[in-house]
Amino acid sequence: MGTITKSFMKIKLLVIGKTDEAYLTEGIGKFFKRITHYVNYEMEVIGDVKQGSKLNAEKLKEEEGKLILKKINSNDQVVLLDEKGHTFNSRQFSGFLQKKLNGGANLVFVVGGPFGFSKEVYERANEKISLSSMTFSHQMIRLFFSEQLYRAFTILKGEKYHHD
Repeated sequence: MGTITKSFMKIKLLVIGKTDEAYLTEGIGKFFKRITHYVNYEMEVIGDVKQGSKLNAEKLKEEEGKLILKKINSNDQVVLLDEKGHTFNSRQFSGFLQKKLNGGANLVFVVGGPFGFSKEVYERANEKISLSSMTFSHQMIRLFFSEQLYRAFTILKGEKYHHD
């Protein structure tokens, strides 16, 4: 097990659009509070693209991509939550997280909009991970990721949340 100390390093979850469902907001909030016991953590919501409903999927991804890239610093490690990404079980994800923490850079996990990411965002990304081979709404992924991030920290700390 690695050692985790709350340090200068930060983890950010960057998402497009607000979470509409109260049950998702409640669940995300529950794990958000738990995660902040381990690391400086924030979830930043990028507002929906104005007139987005009038754009085709490619144009919408481009506009969302511009907004995403404005929120990423040049030295951030960017990990896209993408259906075509690498899959992990929970223990493997905790190991992935530990390696990233040891690297010292801020980690930015990104959930795209309903149509995914622009080419420019894919080019900027350092990694892509998938939480499942199934497709979930971009709002539900926020909750699933938050739970898995919390689970990863409990695994790294040797706490009893995770059962093999």
